[in-house]
Amino acid sequence: MDEFAYDKLRLRQWLDGRASGFSRRDLLKLTAAAGVAGALGPAAPAAAADGPIVKPLPPELFKVLGTNAETLWSSLAGVGYHVPIDRFFVRNHTSTPVLDAAAWRLEVFGAGLRGGPVSFSLRDLARLPSVSRSVTVECAGNGRSYFTSQQGQTVSGTAWGLGAVGVARWRGVRLSTVLRLAGLTSRAVDVQASGLDPNYVTGGVDLGPVRRPMPVRKALDDVILAYEMNGEPLPPDHGAPVRLIVPSWIGIASIKWVGRIEVSDAPLFSPWNTQFYRFFGPEFPAEGQPFDRQSIKSAFELDPGVTFPVGDRVRLTGRSWSAAGRIKHVEVSTDGGTRWRRARLVGPSVDHAWQRWELDWRPTAGAHTLQARASDVRGNTQPDVARFNTLGYLFDAVVKVPVTAA
Repeated sequence: MDEFAYDKLRLRQWLDGRASGFSRRDLLKLTAAAGVAGALGPAAPAAAADGPIVKPLPPELFKVLGTNAETLWSSLAGVGYHVPIDRFFVRNHTSTPVLDAAAWRLEVFGAGLRGGPVSFSLRDLARLPSVSRSVTVECAGNGRSYFTSQQGQTVSGTAWGLGAVGVARWRGVRLSTVLRLAGLTSRAVDVQASGLDPNYVTGGVDLGPVRRPMPVRKALDDVILAYEMNGEPLPPDHGAPVRLIVPSWIGIASIKWVGRIEVSDAPLFSPWNTQFYRFFGPEFPAEGQPFDRQSIKSAFELDPGVTFPVGDRVRLTGRSWSAAGRIKHVEVSTDGGTRWRRARLVGPSVDHAWQRWELDWRPTAGAHTLQARASDVRGNTQPDVARFNTLGYLFDAVVKVPVTAA
């Protein structure tokens, strides 16, 4: 069930030629057309009614990044534990499809089942026992822009700040329930969901639908086929009518707009677990290195560059989270890291998704640098410098936030 161990095993098997679903020949076509950096660049335009994202993207809530929309942290001040749907970030490889929920079907198929394909409607899923969980969904590239702005390093990919993350209350049916109804056998090895969004085309190569496998043990553990978000039917931009929610794994695992699930009796591979979502760079092997689940981060609920009144008491608020476990404590510096004070933890950490916190501060005139540093119950603490990789994944360093008092 551990993402790092699984990815490491699958990468070794793929390099050895034991490939099903995405071969090394496919990779050669991709790299010949575009190269590694190009392969991770913008996709070819995909059809959408009015653009790649359906919901409104007001500038006070979002920073638009091509086919993606980053939540502005200032929009989360005072909104409670769960991120409202209207300001939850959007990560699209192409564009949001608007699907007919009544006509939608989920096809479960593969050699890991007793019989042929089994189809489920949304009504079928709704009749099954449901579960609800507060789960963090976070893009592996969240914080990528700070490799350049804070560490002076060149990386490729969407230049996210810290807003490619959100916690919602997801409701749906356990994937394990559906797999067992479909006839899961002891031969099953991997489970791979595919999205119904337009195919991802890059460098002139059509890579097909977004998909990424997981071991059957993870699929049977805590994965949800979600059809509700914060008590409402799942909206189009967040995977309607049904999406995967894969707790503690990077966001790409939580496939949106699920239409097909393959249950295989052999290892499965896709571009999203062989060529994408790997560490590349001077200290890594040429084929890339798998990385673990998301890292530990903190964010202030304000916009960088904001001006505070001199002498007035300011209540700084923020949130910290770690995929490794519950946040133990958060330290805040208002002077660029010279002195640190413990922040007050606010409210519970629901399902250990993230922790809200606050600190009172009375600023003096001039420029200040705010920093927040979290530690979790597993002993992880945010470092001063994130580990460099050319695709800018898993930025976990303490972020420097400039503000002014006047």
